[in-house]
Order: sequence, then C-alpha cells, then structure tokens
Amino acid sequence: MISGCKNTQPIETITFQHTYKFQSAIKEKLDQDTVAWKHQLAASDFATSGDYRKALELWDVAFPGSFTPYTKHELDSLRERYRVIPAADYIVEQARLHQVVIINEAHHSSLHRVFTRSLLQRLYENGYRNLGLEALTNGKLKDSLLHDRKYPVMETGHYTKDPQFGNLIRTALEIGYNVFPYETTNRNNGKPREIDQARNIQKVMESRPNEKFLIHCGFGHVVEGEHDQWEKAMAGRLAEYKGIDPLTIEQVAYSEKSKPEMSHPLLQTFNITQPSVLLDQMNQSFRLERGKTWADVAVLHPFTSYKNVRPGWLFENGNKSVLVDLSTIQLEFPVLLMAFPEGENVQEAVPVDILEVPNQQSSPRLALPKGKYELVVVNRKEDARKLKIKVK
Repeated sequence: MISGCKNTQPIETITFQHTYKFQSAIKEKLDQDTVAWKHQLAASDFATSGDYRKALELWDVAFPGSFTPYTKHELDSLRERYRVIPAADYIVEQARLHQVVIINEAHHSSLHRVFTRSLLQRLYENGYRNLGLEALTNGKLKDSLLHDRKYPVMETGHYTKDPQFGNLIRTALEIGYNVFPYETTNRNNGKPREIDQARNIQKVMESRPNEKFLIHCGFGHVVEGEHDQWEKAMAGRLAEYKGIDPLTIEQVAYSEKSKPEMSHPLLQTFNITQPSVLLDQMNQSFRLERGKTWADVAVLHPFTSYKNVRPGWLFENGNKSVLVDLSTIQLEFPVLLMAFPEGENVQEAVPVDILEVPNQQSSPRLALPKGKYELVVVNRKEDARKLKIKVK
C-alpha cells in the first residue's frame, strides 16, 4: 500500500472527528462569509489543511500589493552592491552576539514555520534554550501539558494546527527547548497588545536570567524603532524593557506571492536557490526599513517549486516522499490523509502532514522522516480508516 514503507497492521474503521477543512468547505464558507477579512481567513484555512499554493492565492486576493519594477541601472547597482549567502549560516553566526533573536511569519505561510524550525538545532548548540511562540494559547486555556506530552494538540493554539507549525513545536521539544506562550491575555490590540507581549516575554526572561531566547512572532511585531501606530512594536518594547539589542529577522516583506510576476522584484534580481540574505561590501545585511522602523535582517526565500502538487521544500530537512496507495480504501472521496507519529493520540494531536486526496486513483505523497506512523483517512461524512506504516 505504501511505496518505500511497510504496512504493519490491517486497515481499521475508526471514529474520527477533526477541525481540518476540505477545499469545498473553505470555498463554501468564503462564498457565504461577509466579513472584510474573509480571504485572510480562507488563506489560513488552506495553510492549515496543507495547501500552500491556495493559501498564497487567497492571501493575494486580500492583499494583492504592487511593486514598482527596478530599472536596469537599479538592478545592476543591487547586483554590484550585494552578494547572496545562506540565511541560516548568517543568522546563526549573528545570533552568537545576541541574547534574543526575534523572527516573524505570515500566518498563511507554512514555509516561514519550516525555516524557523530549520534553525532550532544550530541555535540550541549556540546556547539558545527558550522558544517563545505568539501562536500558543495563553492564560487560563494554556496547554499546560505540552512539555510532558511532547507534541501539540488542537487546543495548543490556532495557527499551531498547521502541521508545519506542529512540527516546529515537536522539534523544539525534542531538542530540549523551553517552549512558552507570550500573547496578551487581555484581548488587547494595538499599543496595549505590543506592551503585553513584551512584558510577558520579559517575565520569562527574568525567571531564566542569562539564558538565550528565540521568539517567533507574526508580521509587524518584529520591528524595532518608532512605529507610526503603536509607538513601538513588541520587539522594540522588549529592547526597551530589557535594555538589549535583539537580532530581528524579517521573513514576510519579501515573501513570494502566488505568481512570480506579482512578487517583490528583489526576488527576481538575484539567483536565489535557498533561503538567503544579502550582504554588502562591508558585510552589512540588507534589512527591512519601513518609515522609522526596521528589522536587522531580511530573509529572501526562493520561489517554490512543486513536486506532485506539493511544495518542494516539504521534502527537505530529512523528509522522504512517501507514496500512499489509497485504491483499496473503501470510502467516498475526496478524503483528507493525515499522518501521526506512532504513540500520539490521533484524536487530539496535530498531524505531522496532511493532504486532501481528490479521488481513489490519485497518487498522494506525504512528507515524512524515518519512523513509525499511523495514517488516518477521513471523508466529509467523517467516515474514517486508520493504518500503521513504517517509513524506512
């Protein structure tokens, strides 16, 4: 049934309830919804359900954006001024000089979560022991069993239901990070929220003096300097409260759009084949500068190439391309195919990968590292099957 794997147990019929959405359900909700941010919500839903391409497309409907093309002179000047180097190498090198690294994500981008995850081991080897995640539920509903359980569940957070966010959390816990929430518990927005977030991180830092911290936040919370609406964003507030200079890393501003021609021209200026940063002749990194705010380092990700409709970067960092044959599964299609590490509670856990399979003749491929897994196949009527496999 599985190419490159061993099926270790017969197929079981199980009862299985979940919150993941089929494409048709996301589209139905989009058609019926009346809120102004409905395309943002749909983009997040597609990301959570494993469809990165659709997530980009819906986000571009919400925020189409427009960029002024560079002139030939500007292009030549940029190429002369900057050279391209691997982002991870540069970030790890710079992180040695700081106590706090703050990196952001777009909430519809699984790629950003994959990149932060790729930094975890090397940062840990350089003294980083704490990972603060904006996306974790905080306050009375905090997942207090996360460290004991070693994997995220549905109640751990909202955006953490994305399998790639779940894998970020799993990896951090496996390595030995103290993973903690810092979101405001007062339903604040704007300036009060930035203050609450920074104060919450400050409290954890003061309970672990002299330790190093990696903070993964959303969008504009990463910037330092004078913000035109919040006075200071979370990163700037934390720098103020702790008297530190954090290393701030921007992933969002130059991210790819759903089509290369819609993306920032900087991505088309350089031949980028891996997450990269640009260094000038003085070894200073190209950074985000917006108004009176900045982030120290801008990460440029290459345009995504797709393999069997899935992003190629899913099959990096030790993941194998696992072909799943569903031709003998007696269910009404389409189905969601989810993978869980053996030993985790499939009724509660965030899957390590998820994919919608349109019909029984499809050849779906999951991105899985070596190990034992339970696969759950479920349709819109919540008819479900489960089987165990081993990825060699």
